Amino acid sequence: MNLKDKKFAKFALVKEMLETSEVVRNFDLNQRGVQNVASLIRKSGRVFLTGEGSSRIFPAKNFIANVQGRGLAIATGTQGSFQALECDLSNWVVCGASNSGETKEIINLLVKLRDAGKKDLVAVTATKGSTLTKIANESIILSCGREKAVAATKSVVEQGLVYSAVLAQLNGCSCLADNQAKAADALTAAMETEIDPKIVAMLQKAPMIYFAGRNNGVAEELTLKTNEIVRNKSDYLEGTYLLHGVEEVMREGEVCVLIEPFRSECAKIKELIKGRAKVNVVAIATKNTPFPTIKIPQVDAYDTFIQLVAGWNLLVNAGVALDIDLDHPTRARKVGNEYEGKI
Repeated sequence: MNLKDKKFAKFALVKEMLETSEVVRNFDLNQRGVQNVASLIRKSGRVFLTGEGSSRIFPAKNFIANVQGRGLAIATGTQGSFQALECDLSNWVVCGASNSGETKEIINLLVKLRDAGKKDLVAVTATKGSTLTKIANESIILSCGREKAVAATKSVVEQGLVYSAVLAQLNGCSCLADNQAKAADALTAAMETEIDPKIVAMLQKAPMIYFAGRNNGVAEELTLKTNEIVRNKSDYLEGTYLLHGVEEVMREGEVCVLIEPFRSECAKIKELIKGRAKVNVVAIATKNTPFPTIKIPQVDAYDTFIQLVAGWNLLVNAGVALDIDLDHPTRARKVGNEYEGKI
């Protein structure tokens, strides 16, 4: 996708997606809010990340996967905000992300915690002066600006970058800063890569689209974006779940998109999913796979971000091919469940 082609340029969604590169390039990794949140987590040793939909799936799960991958001695957790009401978070730093700052579930949670005397409450929002910021003790205001399209895009990446910057403060790694400019260029490249029309045609015709990948938020977030952009049914298959029973209900003509697949499992996927179930399999990866592959750049500390935006590119191409109004879904709302009470 690109803004030179009229079929893409007419959509606010595409413009906002392509603005993501500059959001990353200009993000202040050492801003005071990031340092303050890192200090809170360092003191507590525990952080719970909550929110709804896109404000939680990629930002929270990407952070948790990175903490675990680096072996840091920090307890991490995430749940939707209503389920979090059932958790004992008294000893946790609680970070809540909401672009509008008016999401009902997260505000209910933070109000309950505040009224119980809890102090370590963090708001990550695009809206200064929102209800969420009035409850939290620390706020990080996103710089990405307002999104006109219903599907959240550049804000999701900036939320993820906020948590990655916090992690960099905690583990002392310089790679996030060292590769920032390179990553911004790589994001543009991934979004503007021309998708093979044969791959796009597979998604156009598919009655069901699966995304299979690590539990780091990428494949799961793209599953949600499929509903919003392609307006198709979709499912997220975590890890190697793809090879553990779901093939029984897969049908010919469906599509499975692999996100940086485990190399050791590609032969079995080819045999069972493509061969027996007759499902069309494609991949988003840094290297060629046995399947039609959308190649992406590799940039340390930013690989998941690049995978995510490459998935956007695929979905936008499919949505445009289906002649869908990408900016205006019939039922989905920008603020899914808005808070209407008093704080």
